[in-house]
Amino acid sequence: MSVANYAARLPKAELHLHIEGSLEPEMMFALAMRNKLDIPFKSVDDIRAAYAFSNLQEFLDIYYQGMNVLKTEEDFFDLTMTYLNRVCIDKVRHAEIFFDPQAHTARGVPFDTAISGILTAFTMAKAQFGMTTKLILCFLRHLSEEDAFETLKQAEPWLDRITAVGLDSSEVGNPPSKFTRVFKAAKERGLKLVAHAGEEGPPEYIIEALDLLQIDRLDHGNRSLENSALVERLIREQMTLTVCPLSNLKLCVVDNMRSHPLKQMLDLGLRATIHSDDPAYFGGYMNNNFNAVIGALDLTKSHVKTLARNSFIGSFLSEGEKRAHLAAIEIIQSS
Repeated sequence: MSVANYAARLPKAELHLHIEGSLEPEMMFALAMRNKLDIPFKSVDDIRAAYAFSNLQEFLDIYYQGMNVLKTEEDFFDLTMTYLNRVCIDKVRHAEIFFDPQAHTARGVPFDTAISGILTAFTMAKAQFGMTTKLILCFLRHLSEEDAFETLKQAEPWLDRITAVGLDSSEVGNPPSKFTRVFKAAKERGLKLVAHAGEEGPPEYIIEALDLLQIDRLDHGNRSLENSALVERLIREQMTLTVCPLSNLKLCVVDNMRSHPLKQMLDLGLRATIHSDDPAYFGGYMNNNFNAVIGALDLTKSHVKTLARNSFIGSFLSEGEKRAHLAAIEIIQSS
C-alpha cells in the first residue's frame, strides 16, 4: 500500500478549519443568486481566478468580501453541511471548526443566525454519519479587544455549545497581548483557548500566546523553529501545532512544498498535525494536504500515522473518545 493510500484510509480529526473558508466559488455564486445580492464576479470562473494571493492580507480581503453572501440561517447550515459531507470522504471523524461572528454581525447578520445554522449542521452530521464536532469562536485580531468582549457577551446564551475561543485574521501588527483580558474572561467561563501565531508573525507572538493568553493549542506555529528554546518548550509542554501545508504554500509562507517545515517538526518531536485552514481558497481539503506533503517531503507511513494520532491527541475530545479513535487508527494496516 502506498503512503498516500494509507493516509487516505486513516481516521483523522480536523482542528484548523474556518467554516467561512470552505465557501467554494460555486456556492458563493449560488448564495448570491438566492439572496439576490450583487457580487463583483460574473461567473464561478471569475471567482476562482480571484483566488490568487501573495500574502495573508490579500487573502483576507477577498475572504471577507466572499462571506457577504452568507445572510440566513439556511446559508450557514448549507455551508457547514457541505463541508462536513465533503470531509467525511477524507475519513475525518471529528472536526473542531472556527467561525468568525464579528465578520457577520458587523454587516447586520445576527450572532444567533450564524451559530444556529452551523449547529444544526453539526447535529445532522452526527445523526447521518457519526461525525463529532466542536465549535470554536474566533476573535478577529484586527479589531479591538472591546469588540471581542462584546462578541463574548453575545455568545453567553450559547456557551454550552461553544468549546473554545480562538484568534485569527491579520497577524502582523496585532500581537496576542492585545487580547489578554478577553482570553482570561473566556477561560473563566470554562472555554478552551487557541490562537493563530507564528504564521507570518514572529516567534515572540507564539511566546505571548503561551504566556499571556495561556493557550491550550497553537494554530500554525511555523516560525517557532526560528527559536530553539521555544521549540524545546513546545515539546516539553506537549503543545499541539495545527499546521496547514497548502495554506502556507498559497499564502507564500513557504516558497515551495519541499521547503515546508512539517517533517522537521515531526523529527524534532513537536506534536504537529495537518489541517486544511480555508480549503476553498487554498486548493485542498484534508487528504489533499496529506498528499501534498507526502510527495514533497518524502513522508513515511510512520510519519503519516503520527500525524493522524496527533490530530486526536490534540483535540478537545474526552480521553475516552481519544482512546477509541486511536484504537481505530491501529486497525488500519499499512502493508
